[in-house]
Amino acid sequence: MTVPSRERQERRPHVAAASGFFGRISTWRLRLLAVLSLIGPGIITANADNDAGGISTYSVAGAQYGYSLLWVLALITISLAVTQEMGARTGAATGKGLAALIRERYGVKWTAFAMICTLVANLATTVAEFAGIAAAGELFGLPRWISVPIAALIVWLLVVKWSFRSVEKVFLALSAVYLAYPLSGLMVGPPWGQVFHEVVTPTFRMDAAYLLLFIATVGTTITPWGQFFIQAYVVDKGIGPREYATTRIDVLFGALITNIVSFFIIIATASTLYVRGIGITDAAQAAMALEPLAGPMAHYLFAVGLANASLLAASILPLATSYTVCEAFGWEAGVGRSWREAPAFHTLYAFAIAFGALVALIPDLPLFPVMILSQDVNGILLSVVLVFAIRIASDRRIMGRHTNGRFGNAVAWITTAALIALSMFLVGISLVQIAGVQIG
Repeated sequence: MTVPSRERQERRPHVAAASGFFGRISTWRLRLLAVLSLIGPGIITANADNDAGGISTYSVAGAQYGYSLLWVLALITISLAVTQEMGARTGAATGKGLAALIRERYGVKWTAFAMICTLVANLATTVAEFAGIAAAGELFGLPRWISVPIAALIVWLLVVKWSFRSVEKVFLALSAVYLAYPLSGLMVGPPWGQVFHEVVTPTFRMDAAYLLLFIATVGTTITPWGQFFIQAYVVDKGIGPREYATTRIDVLFGALITNIVSFFIIIATASTLYVRGIGITDAAQAAMALEPLAGPMAHYLFAVGLANASLLAASILPLATSYTVCEAFGWEAGVGRSWREAPAFHTLYAFAIAFGALVALIPDLPLFPVMILSQDVNGILLSVVLVFAIRIASDRRIMGRHTNGRFGNAVAWITTAALIALSMFLVGISLVQIAGVQIG
């Protein structure tokens, strides 16, 4: 094909202009497609944190303590952004998941220890997701022995029978349901002066109930499975150091968005329930926080949101658990592989779903306390995962020039140390209370 001469172009200025315009459009579209192809790890991982355990924990925090835990959430937003970025950067720099790097750097024994902690935390959270599905079903008058098995089957089919790209689109679409809380929080008209004061003026209480909720708030925001998942996701998408700049924006944006939603869950429940002295023991009470937006339909809106959030995380968690454990021990993994080709992967995946569903089916199981307790397990075991993740991300032999900076390291280590200290305080206070009961 010949290129038109300059004279010919000058005779047809409209054609030359059109060619330049469409050329610019084409370049813009290519750049946009390149950016969109890298979006997902940060937004999906962060939004999956606002699952059944997250919604229940933040709701109870607002209903029980008003706005006084907002300062914790403000600090956790920074910690979440730093730790998620650290995991994504490690994946981009090494092309390996966190479990594989733990095995290479620390050997099989430490890997087994890390996997046991991760498995316990992930199974506890999976139970919370199916408890959330059960609670949502009951708001619609559907008994848990119907809603939970149906959800378990949907989750298994969603991941095993659909393509990964299709599942990714479903995950992103489900994130839109979280808009209900910011809308409700704005409509209720909270005292913004008091809200701001609580954010910038930390308060702390040394009692077991407060510490449990404090640890649960951290554990539901920064999760052990999230560290493994985001790194594996970056590796799976083939993101390397050259493409990482876009992914970094995605990760930081995801951390910000998810905690804006978390802020408004606390604000909505504090403004509607705490001020009226209403605590939360079940989903029906938690749904009252959406009454400013939905009125008498609040129960149904909350049920839909809780079900969607639970399904989102229930689809990711068993999958992340299977990939993590298989990667740690070098076993074959992948939804595209048959049961015969990857027996450990499919067994772990099926076990995680079955375990979460069966526990949630226990008659008269208190669903909201179970969801919050699972986040305490997350928070206590998170420190183990973070120690491995920080040390690997700080190792120049592994990361090259992509190691942690001073600020990121400081935030990550302070978060880890705080979790360890809080866990020790909780154990100590619990022992003192038990001793006091026995003496009395």
